[in-house]
Formats: sequence, structure tokens, C-alpha cells
Amino acid sequence: MGGLFGVFSNSDCIEDLFYGTDYHSHLGTRRGGLTVKNFGGFQRYIKDITTTQFRSKFEDDIKKMHGNKGIGVISDYDDQPLIISSRLGVFAIATVGRINNLEKLAKEALKNGSHFSEMHGGEINPTEMVATIISQGSTYEEGIQKVLDMIDGSCTMLILTDEGIYAVRDKLGRTPLIIGEKLGSYAVAMETCAFPNIEYKITKYLGPGEVIFISEKGLEQRIAPGDRMQICAFLWVYYGYPASNYEGINVEVVRYKCGSYLAKKDDVEIDLVAGIPDSGTPHGLGYSSEAKIPFSRPFVKYTPTWPRSFMPQDQSIRELVAKMKLIPIKELIDGKRLLFCEDSIVRGTQLRDTIQRLYNSGAKEVHMRPACPPLIYSCKFLNFSRSRSELDLAGRWGIRELIGKDIDDPAEYIDPESDNYKAMVDVIRKRLQLTTLKYQKLEDLVKAIGLPKEKLCTYCWDGVE
Repeated sequence: MGGLFGVFSNSDCIEDLFYGTDYHSHLGTRRGGLTVKNFGGFQRYIKDITTTQFRSKFEDDIKKMHGNKGIGVISDYDDQPLIISSRLGVFAIATVGRINNLEKLAKEALKNGSHFSEMHGGEINPTEMVATIISQGSTYEEGIQKVLDMIDGSCTMLILTDEGIYAVRDKLGRTPLIIGEKLGSYAVAMETCAFPNIEYKITKYLGPGEVIFISEKGLEQRIAPGDRMQICAFLWVYYGYPASNYEGINVEVVRYKCGSYLAKKDDVEIDLVAGIPDSGTPHGLGYSSEAKIPFSRPFVKYTPTWPRSFMPQDQSIRELVAKMKLIPIKELIDGKRLLFCEDSIVRGTQLRDTIQRLYNSGAKEVHMRPACPPLIYSCKFLNFSRSRSELDLAGRWGIRELIGKDIDDPAEYIDPESDNYKAMVDVIRKRLQLTTLKYQKLEDLVKAIGLPKEKLCTYCWDGVE
């Protein structure tokens, strides 16, 4: 998906920028970038972080950087930040989101005399597209508003200028943007977990489409927030870091509540509760507390050398990473009836192997309780599952195995009380070799988050835009 962090300070900002950006590393896997503005101009470094983490890659570079304002980005796909020379002046820009109509926008821009560099695979860098649209405005504010109005998808961005930083939240607020403050400095982040250890306190949660300019004058609202918000609910389920808050609601607390709601609707007889580490763990703790059944760790995660399993694009390598990083503890598995909580079942490929390893270690029964409903639709607003076909999602292959074909509209498989839904879930259960499988109901997930459903994007589960 990607993460953004920026700092405006009365003194040198490099240390805060470095550590603040690093706290977004869980959101991206391909590129990391830092740009600062000082009296000599813009300084920028972009690094490949596919094999080495952001912090290690930039430790030497930050010794060469200085300035009182800067932006950083962790990106899944494109090189960022970009430095753009335009009629508005020179600026640096970093974005997070997804542009579904990128090709159409590019064709229109080319007709008007614009030109683009190429990113990997010959694709236009979407951040460059955003910068091109901004440069067409007579002011930064006008250009930003054009971006928010023209893009089909989502776009949250930071823009670094000579005078300060524009913090721009997506038009419908699908991704968060939060401002923190300490004496002499402001910071802007997608993840509030970046603030405590560098001593910032939350000052403001930007509203959907809101634009704030951070400068020597402090915080200035340049574009007011819109009335409609559709923040991604999956942030609380999986993407977000446990110590982060969005809309004032903590991720870890929501996951604990998700597990509690799962337990309230359950009556299965088991010996212990566990979570698929890491994001499944708080869901499991919530279930365990509500059900008053012991929580244990029949799997432990080896993190010193094995990264997140979705990082590599090659499926066989992803499966290898998923296997090697989880180490079973036979003494906690043998002869036991186990219930695992998981954040979600995306495709189920890795999960099926994990379940088989539990049986190989002597598990008597294996029950699964995902913290969200079945994934039916591929996300069209963020880059989650960009490289995956919608038909590979667990809900879709469950339908395919059930009726023997793919269908364009799976709406009749969404209602958890319907026979079609129950049959689909049973197909998934059998394929994964689970004793039982019960998904979280969407209404309970919404209650766990605590926002009205109309303020949440739940498209991947119910197809509602």
C-alpha cells in the first residue's frame, strides 16, 4: 500500500524524518525515499528495499542530509519522492493510493504537451501523473483539487515546497493522515505509531479531502474537508500497526474486540486459542478472554532473517517464506483441539500448508475464525492485492469450486444467513482441511471499529462503494 511521513521544524529535521518514515515500513515492500529542502536546494535519496530494510539502507545517506523540512515515503511500486520543476516552482512529491484511470489521464496530458518518464515495466509513474496535474493549476491548492476531482481511485500525498509542506488526504479519506506536534516541530504521518518515540503528540486528524499547509506560520487549512468519508476498514483488521490510531480509534483495541465478537457467536469445544502471528494474535487474545479459554502460541515466528511472506512477487518464494518463518511447538499441538484466529483469508494458499503442519504435529482438530468476512471483491481503491487476480481470492475460488464456474456478480454469496454463503464457506473449509470455519460478520466488524458503516469502505467484503 505505502506510507508517508513529513517534518517541518525550526531546527534540523533529518533524525525525526528518518525514524518517522521507518515506522511506516510495514506498509510497503519495494522502494523507500527521503527528500529534504535546505538552502542548497532539494536533497533526495531513493533506495530499493526489497532485500534490505529501510533503516539499514538509509543509515549512511542521512549523515549527508540536512534541512528543516522534508518528506519520506515507503512505496510498494514506484520510485518516490519525485522532484518536479513547474510553473508553480520546484517541489517534491510523494503519494499513496491507486489511480484506476491512469492511462486515460496520461493520454489527455500527452495531448496537452506533457511528457513522462518511465518506471519499471514501461508504466507511467502514478506520482508523476499526480505532479503533472498539480502543475496545471494556477496555485498548489487549485492543482491539488484537480487531482482529487480527476482521479478514479484514491490519492493521499505530501508536497514539499520552498516554504513548507502540503499534507493532502484522499478525497474520501480511504487512507489516514495525522499531524503531530512537539516544541518547534510539526510532523505528518499515516501511522501514529511513528509519533511517541520521537516525542510528537497528535494534534489533528485530517478529514477526507482536507489540505493543510505546514510552515513557519504553523498549520493553515487550505482546503476544508468534505462531508463523506470511506476510510479502509481493513486498516484495523490487518494493514495498520497495533500502536496506531485512525480517527482516534486504536488498531490493537479493535482487533481485541474483533476476537471478542467472534467468541460471543461461537460454542465450539476446544482446548486452546491461538492467533496466526502477528496480526492474528490480538484477535486470538480477544477471543480467549471472552471465551475464557487459555491462549497459547503453538507457532512462533522467526523474524531475524525471514521477512513478511507477501513481499516476494513469486508465489513459490512467498510460500517458502511463509513456511520458514513459522516454527511449530509440538508440545502445544499434539492431541489438542486448536482454534486459530486470523486477520483474514486472502487466498488461503499459505494457510492450507500451515494447517497441514499442525496436523503433522499431532493436532486433533483445527478450527479457524477469521476476523473479517470472506474477501469477495479485489480492492479498487488501494494497492492491496494489485498483483493478484480477483478470482484468486478465497471467496471467489470457493464459489468456483461450488458451482463449477466463475461468475461476474457474486452478490448472492455475501449474506451470511443465505444457503449460498454457507455452501461457499464449507467449500473453503474442506479445501483448507479445517474442522470448522466461521467468519466474522460484517456488522460485528463495524461494531468493533466503532464508526458508522457509511464512514467505512467495506467494498472487498460486500461490494458496496
